[in-house]
Amino acid sequence: MAVISDTFDYREAFSRNLGWFSEAEQQRLRSCRVAVGGLGGVGGSHAITLARLGVGQFTLSDLDVFDWPNMNRQAGAFASTIGQPKLDAMARTLQDINPEVQLRQLPGGINEGNLEEFLAGADLYVDSLDIFALPLRRQVFARCRALGIPAITAAPMGMGTAFLAFLPGGMSFEDYFCLDGHSFEDQVLKFIVGVSPSMQQRHYLLTARTVDLFEKKVPSTAIGIELAAGVACANAVKLLLGRGDVLSAPRGLHFDAYRNNFTSTWRPFGNRHPLQRLMFWAMQRRLRQARA
Repeated sequence: MAVISDTFDYREAFSRNLGWFSEAEQQRLRSCRVAVGGLGGVGGSHAITLARLGVGQFTLSDLDVFDWPNMNRQAGAFASTIGQPKLDAMARTLQDINPEVQLRQLPGGINEGNLEEFLAGADLYVDSLDIFALPLRRQVFARCRALGIPAITAAPMGMGTAFLAFLPGGMSFEDYFCLDGHSFEDQVLKFIVGVSPSMQQRHYLLTARTVDLFEKKVPSTAIGIELAAGVACANAVKLLLGRGDVLSAPRGLHFDAYRNNFTSTWRPFGNRHPLQRLMFWAMQRRLRQARA
């Protein structure tokens, strides 16, 4: 029987990454800092995946506690963590994966007063804010652009995921999503349609009544969450290591495991594109009919 050391060693712990990464690249990941905004749905899975890839520094933020409705999808949701701050529970998990990990924690959530602290020293921002936190999300993406920090988002869509990247010098979040002048509900819908231009998930949503943007409720699955983490983190390491192509807005991708379908999307002018306008109108109409 093999003798297992009880002493943590970074090189040994992440040695199985080698082959996909060189020794030098693994050490680069060890020195990288990733800012993760929100540790609920996708955020917890993103952080865990990046930690297992050997990323050595994180800035984490969350203001919520785990509750029973989180159980179907959130990485830190267990009977033992119900009622606990998500930030505390996920920090313990990351430290269990890598006892040497460096964590900067913002327990009150991201706001205008700590946005600079949140992004300080970040090599990458991984978006994982609540889908309804649009005003804050716009601020974070705008500040990332001003600071030259790449920002990525991978949204769980049914049993698939849709991915977008906003890179320095490329199309901005604001130019792509075109949210100004719309009601909050329509802004959320434009965000969903913008992240997921092909809207593949609409084909197997059993009833639109489970989507209530006024009540801030949308259905979700752990399948979409874990696929989102894989896609987001694959692109994260490409950005952190400077290798491999990363599609950036107005280009995106959508993989739907339920439909066995992968789509690469291209929407010049973002939500101003005629196809986007048509999809927004169709989904808006469907949701209004479901409420009638």
